[in-house]
Amino acid sequence: MIKVINSVDDLAYQKWDVLVPTMGALHVGHQSLIEIAKTKGENVLVSIFVNPLQFENKEDLNNYPKTLEQDIKFAQAAGATAVFIPDESTIYPGEIERVSAGEIGDLYEGASRPKHFTGVLTVVKRLFDLVKPKAAVFGEKDFQQLFLIKRMVSQLVLPIEIISAPTIREENGLAISSRNIRLDKSGEKISEVIYKALTMPTIEQAKNEISNEPGFKLDYLEIIDEATFEKAKPDTQNKRVIIAGWVNNLRLIDNMPMGIRK
Repeated sequence: MIKVINSVDDLAYQKWDVLVPTMGALHVGHQSLIEIAKTKGENVLVSIFVNPLQFENKEDLNNYPKTLEQDIKFAQAAGATAVFIPDESTIYPGEIERVSAGEIGDLYEGASRPKHFTGVLTVVKRLFDLVKPKAAVFGEKDFQQLFLIKRMVSQLVLPIEIISAPTIREENGLAISSRNIRLDKSGEKISEVIYKALTMPTIEQAKNEISNEPGFKLDYLEIIDEATFEKAKPDTQNKRVIIAGWVNNLRLIDNMPMGIRK
C-alpha cells in the first residue's frame, strides 16, 4: 500500500529522490510525471496541496476539483512511493516568506493572473524546504511556471534538479488538464482551435485560425525565446509558441516548440 503522509515529522522517515508537486485531481498527465520520476529515483513523493496563494479569487479556489481518495489510488497505480497531503497550517505555519516571480511573472499568464506566479514559487520553495528532494518533475504544459521555477532554483542555488516533462494531449490535440472536465461537448470542439493555432507555420496564420473560431476568446498568442522568455527575434535559436484564452469562461493555456509539429 502507498504511504499517506500528513505531517512534516513523517516526511523524515526516509530521503526522497524525486518530488512531484500537484494540486490533486490527478490525470494521465500527472501519471506521466510520476513515471518520469520513477526513472530518476526509487523513492517518489507526490504532494497534493491546493495552494490558496496562486488563486486570484475565492470562487476559483473553492471550485477547484477535489478527488483525494481517487488521487491516492491513482498515485499508487502510477508507481509513487508515498503521497504527502499537508494542510494549510503545515505549509504556511506562520508569516509567509513569499518568493517574488519578478518581471517575467507579470507577463502573459501573470498579466491576467496578478501575483499567481509569486504564489506558485512560494509554495514550491516551501515544499522543497520540507521534502528536500534530489529532483522534482514539472510539466511543460505550464511553460511559464516551469521557466520561473528553474530560474528560482538557479538564483537561490538550490541543490535540486528540475526535470521537464512533455505535454500529454487528448486525441484532438488539447493539452490534458484538470480543467478539461469542465468543458461540455461544444467547448471541447471549440478548444480544438488551440492546437490548430499552435501547429500553424507562422504567427499570422495562427491568428487567422483563431479568428475563424468565435467561440474562443484569445488572451495572448506569442512566440518567445525559451531561454529568456522575451519575444523571439528572427535569429532566436529556441522558439516556442505560447497561447491562452477562454472557452465558455474556462481559461485554457498551451504551448509548443516551433518546428515540432505532431
